[in-house]
Amino acid sequence: MQRTTLGERGPDVSQFGFGTMSLLTAKDGSAATRLVDQALEAGINLIDTADVYDNGAVKEALGETLKGRRDSVVLATKLGLPMSGELQKSGGSRCWMVKAVEDSLRRLKADYIDLYQLHRPDPKTPIEETVAASDELVQAGKIRFAGSSVFPAELIVEAQWAAEKATESGLVSEQAPYSIFVRGIERSVLPTCRKYGLGTLVWSPLNGGWLTGKYRVGQPVP
Repeated sequence: MQRTTLGERGPDVSQFGFGTMSLLTAKDGSAATRLVDQALEAGINLIDTADVYDNGAVKEALGETLKGRRDSVVLATKLGLPMSGELQKSGGSRCWMVKAVEDSLRRLKADYIDLYQLHRPDPKTPIEETVAASDELVQAGKIRFAGSSVFPAELIVEAQWAAEKATESGLVSEQAPYSIFVRGIERSVLPTCRKYGLGTLVWSPLNGGWLTGKYRVGQPVP
């Protein structure tokens, strides 16, 4: 498995990552362990999760699965979408980020998170506050790097400007949907990431199954 630096300033990661949104679909903890084991054996060191995946249960499963080998992986997670559907438990405010990172560390049984990403833009919180809170968490040793997810190009630029103005660490990556069916980030997001040296993670590269061949003309939808 080839590895690369995530952008110009991020961690050293495998070129394929292991996404965990459906890790507990089978409701079988041993199946989750087997999947993680297979990913690590294949040379994948990047594991990506999120607060809202099974409302924290996926993180708890990862915490058990990664016992004794936490430092051998680059652990990425996302915050910001409502936990349990409660809007007060969401967003990119300093108040919620400080609380959410402690919740994540507890569920993951970890001392730090490698890449902490805002799951979606938060229009109610100034980007300066989010960037400053991320830098605070880096300085506290809670996270190593900060990133974004599904940010438009203009918000990536605003985040970079905010970090530069305050001499803060800023974002090192953007995570976006990308496949041969969904190519919108080619227009402005990818060029913007390249300009500022941000790495790019992509999700749904098989477009939710459309590119696997599971949907066939004239056959019932599985």
